[in-house]
Amino acid sequence: MSDSPRKVGIVGASGYGGAELLRLCAMHPDLEVVVAAAGSQAGVSVAVHTPSLAAAYPTLTYGTTDLAALDGLDVVFLALPHGRSQQLVPELVDTVGVVVDLAADFRLADPGLYPTWYGDEHLAPELLGSFVYGLPELHRDELVGATRIAAPGCYPTATLLALAPLVEAGVLSLPADGGPPLVVDAASGTSGAGRAPKDNLHFAAVDEDFVAYGLLDHRHTAEMEQGLGTTVLFTPHLAPMVRGILATCYARPADPGALTTEDAMQLLHDRYDDEPFVVVGDAPPSTKAASGSNTAHLSVRVDPRTGWVVVLSAIDNLIKGAAGQAVQCANLALALPEGAGLPLVGVYP
Repeated sequence: MSDSPRKVGIVGASGYGGAELLRLCAMHPDLEVVVAAAGSQAGVSVAVHTPSLAAAYPTLTYGTTDLAALDGLDVVFLALPHGRSQQLVPELVDTVGVVVDLAADFRLADPGLYPTWYGDEHLAPELLGSFVYGLPELHRDELVGATRIAAPGCYPTATLLALAPLVEAGVLSLPADGGPPLVVDAASGTSGAGRAPKDNLHFAAVDEDFVAYGLLDHRHTAEMEQGLGTTVLFTPHLAPMVRGILATCYARPADPGALTTEDAMQLLHDRYDDEPFVVVGDAPPSTKAASGSNTAHLSVRVDPRTGWVVVLSAIDNLIKGAAGQAVQCANLALALPEGAGLPLVGVYP
């Protein structure tokens, strides 16, 4: 623990991602939350609004989103809906030590993609190139000492961790080589849709149901394609659970018959065995194993009968898919131990 904890501000602190940031910062030996901004809950006690945080924040009250209150802080996390960060970042980036944006506002390098996938022109395209994509297992060197970080989306985190090692190794047949697009089917718990009440997220609507949505045009597709450098067909699903993402990814091998399950598993082991927050195992990964942790669980199979490669990935969408990854990035940026404050093991049962 450092002699003086780093001062932290969280904007959007009353949402699920913001609450998870508050929880993780409370367990962190070197981070101290001094500002918790939540415009819709300004003046409300954090302990009353989210009782699970009461023991850590008995006197903290949500404030308005006041940039002056953030001035000089060591790190500011932005846990806002897409579009809001673009309005704040131009005035914020030069007044605080590190900005970590959990929204999609600065994830895509090409500003021309925002109208297509998010429906609007980007408000600060000149800043896109200054943000580091915050997936530590793939971009750690760039994150060390970074001051502007775009934390990945939950679906892209699960997908990129699963597929990147095989794409990097050149063992998959990709569209550029005349192969098919990568196919990703992924299911998320309801917390991925945020804390605001929605008709389709009521218990009566979600319980005993499993449904696909965002067919052919889910906005996270662009992020996956940027990270993998190839075309992706992505279909998300809503599962009747609170936390978790399970991504099942399909691809064709570049050399049919040459790639085996053992070969593919070894590629994952080679890439991740030294990573503290990735577990590669023979058993198919489960969302329950990842729940409550910052750890991703991966496995892979090569099917000689059908000629397909199947890679599976399970994460907690609120931790490794959002707040935990943001803290992991902040640790790297602030020269703190990378795993500080982050749960390594899941909650079971």
